[in-house]
Amino acid sequence: MADWTEKHRPSTLTEVRGNDKARDAFQEWAESWPDHREAVILHGSPGVGKTSAAHALAADLEWPTIELNASDTRTKDVIERVAGEAAKSGTLTEGGAGRRLVILDEADNLHGNVDRGGTRAITALVKEADQPMVLIANEFYEMSRGLRNACRDIEFRDISTRSIVPVLRDICRQEGIDFEDNALTEIAEMNGGDLRGAIKDLQAIAEGEETLTSEDVVTGQRDRTTGIFDYLDSVLKEADAQEALEESYDVDETPDDLISWIEDNMPKDYEGTELANAYRSLSTADRWLGRVRATQNYSFWRYAADNMTAGVAAARDGEKGGWTRYGPPSYWSKLGRTKGARSTRDDVARAIARTNGVSMSTARREVVPYLETMTHHCKNRELTVAMAARYDLEPEHVAFVTGSGEDTNKVQSIVEDAQQLREQAAVDASEGAFEPGEGMNDDGGSTETESAASASESADEEPGGKSETDDSSTADDQAADDDEQTGLGDFV
Repeated sequence: MADWTEKHRPSTLTEVRGNDKARDAFQEWAESWPDHREAVILHGSPGVGKTSAAHALAADLEWPTIELNASDTRTKDVIERVAGEAAKSGTLTEGGAGRRLVILDEADNLHGNVDRGGTRAITALVKEADQPMVLIANEFYEMSRGLRNACRDIEFRDISTRSIVPVLRDICRQEGIDFEDNALTEIAEMNGGDLRGAIKDLQAIAEGEETLTSEDVVTGQRDRTTGIFDYLDSVLKEADAQEALEESYDVDETPDDLISWIEDNMPKDYEGTELANAYRSLSTADRWLGRVRATQNYSFWRYAADNMTAGVAAARDGEKGGWTRYGPPSYWSKLGRTKGARSTRDDVARAIARTNGVSMSTARREVVPYLETMTHHCKNRELTVAMAARYDLEPEHVAFVTGSGEDTNKVQSIVEDAQQLREQAAVDASEGAFEPGEGMNDDGGSTETESAASASESADEEPGGKSETDDSSTADDQAADDDEQTGLGDFV
């Protein structure tokens, strides 16, 4: 039996149900594409008609389609070769002329290094494409900021039951199946906004049946994970304490991430006393999460969850309406922006830790700040060269510590001088060990042996084997102990 989701796919954009505003915005994007030449991202839950809308639009405008799956076509080379060819030259189409629609499905399934440049390749491609491109995504904020900013975005919302039922009714009539209205309503409700899922369930239930009744419908709910934005809308606007807690069980976020989502978006809906009370609940939740991290006892998670969900919902003064533009936690963006600096900082700390024999944490907290102050903007050039030589630092590391530009002549010359200093230090440390005859006396004997014997005799002359200089330890030696623990004293 043919798949009904494909057999009954909308053939024109007007047949796309349940997202009239998104459908109209999509059509406007296509008709005005020669003026703005932007790619568009269609995003929303699975099964709400994003891909069907793209193919229906192409059929209306008589544009050939080139459909690719980003999760299969993930690497930079493949994307540039296949998608780039489709979006620029047109040699993949019949005849190679006119408009064509490039559809990139699962565009949110690209994740940094795993995809070996795939995200950057798509971002560059949408900026340079000579053909309209549609990116399909379930999670808009799983895509990189650069890619999101380079495209328009149109959200397809979950489809209401009253919009799903007419579609199921039309399919039953085309397939010659009698039905009870209640049966179709139950199928629509059990799929919670997923039209594709509803059609699949209808086909499975109706197979071999001439009449579809309520008794034929499996009443179990489809296993669907609640989206984080839907949950935020519920906990911050509608749900009571019990509902907020129970709905959180279906959210695919750890308590550590969920508290960040709620904390960052809560001020968009709460104010005054309710905001203060909600923050008090989040503070309590954060303390429980701290105990989890300290003890690795994950049973404490439930106490954190109670406070960050039920506590926040209970702090709300009545239900709230309207639409709020929620976003991911701001610190995630900060981490992304500072990733390069933090990586450089860790490289410097690692070099210091290796040389001084301390931990990276000690190097970051107790050594790097002093080096930054002593070598600020390379004003003490001799000291900066010594630092770069001791820790074998690259230009980017010197620039990080001193606050200077990595590509400046000053930093480059410091690194070059440091390299020469390291080479000279290596030669001096060898004490001529590689020169011919070094270390031998005139009789061919070893001078090291004679020196060792002489030293032994001197030691025998002093009781206890101690020399006079051993008794001359000063208070200065004790004062330097703390610096020696970090290795900073050796450097200075």
